[in-house]
Amino acid sequence: MKEQVINKILEEKIVAIVRGIKSEHIIPFAEAVYEGGVRALEITYNSSNPDEDTEVAANIQKLVEHFGDRMIIGAGTVLNTKQVELTKNAGGQFIISPNVNKKVIERTCELNMVSIPGALTPTEAVDAHEAGADFVKLFPITNLGSGYVKAMKAPLSHIRFLGVGGIDENNMDEYLKAGVDGFGIGSNIVNKKLIEAGDFCAITELARAYTTQMNS
Repeated sequence: MKEQVINKILEEKIVAIVRGIKSEHIIPFAEAVYEGGVRALEITYNSSNPDEDTEVAANIQKLVEHFGDRMIIGAGTVLNTKQVELTKNAGGQFIISPNVNKKVIERTCELNMVSIPGALTPTEAVDAHEAGADFVKLFPITNLGSGYVKAMKAPLSHIRFLGVGGIDENNMDEYLKAGVDGFGIGSNIVNKKLIEAGDFCAITELARAYTTQMNS
């Protein structure tokens, strides 16, 4: 199962980052991006309000039950092992963090989920990989530039990287050529104004712009 999730991320290359969407919009939004070709969703925990953790886990479970094998669902902004366990119990398949927390990585591996911690430096990337990470999220990637990615990949070609932060359909090719294996895309697909307006057809078109670019 874990290898299937890894391979799906490598194949599809896009994880949509869902942050702060109302529970009633989760399924319509997810169906819209699915229609646009997205096959992986990250539902983020709210670091400023841990009381919402159970609600986030409930949304993950709702998506898992709705989509079954059609979509892989995981959690983002995971900062502790409790959130890892909540995600596992909800049926989530991957864990994404903004940082390298070895306890989070190890618990994710113990529970047979895909581990994707966030790193910035070569030391952090290697520490994450050696702790068991399946991918390392380079964040914020466009602040560093594709040259930085290329420089990182030269000695660290054995590490799989996801690029997150400032990625759009116009710069994806540049970062793929530099060595990333996929992307996390947030507000460029998860447009809250369109979601609040119920314009899910426009969300589908946003998603399709990215998936079409990946398949071109």
